Amino acid sequence: MHAVIVWWDLSASGQTIASLRRYLREESVSAFADVPGLRFKMWLSDSENDRWGAALLFESKEAAQQPLPSRATALIGYQPEVAQSFDVEATVEGRFEVEQLALRGLAFSKSTEGAE
Repeated sequence: MHAVIVWWDLSASGQTIASLRRYLREESVSAFADVPGLRFKMWLSDSENDRWGAALLFESKEAAQQPLPSRATALIGYQPEVAQSFDVEATVEGRFEVEQLALRGLAFSKSTEGAE
């Protein structure tokens, strides 16, 4: 397995966390649902420091090297300040109450939809 982490500082971008949430709902999440070898992608935001990023988990290093259906770099206007790739040493799933993991988070929360 292979992991990729990316982070952008949005302070020099015309994009905001709210505008990127719309991009997730309208385009990006569904596009990543069809990426071969992608086990998991989690989009991340840090509103206190105006940062946006993602953590991806792939079945192999080869899968992590394929072109991805993301327009984040084009929308933000520059490359991420952090883009790192790692071998995965181990994985585990803990106990959980919510069965479905897909379509969770602030981008799909009713409380953040109107805050854009």
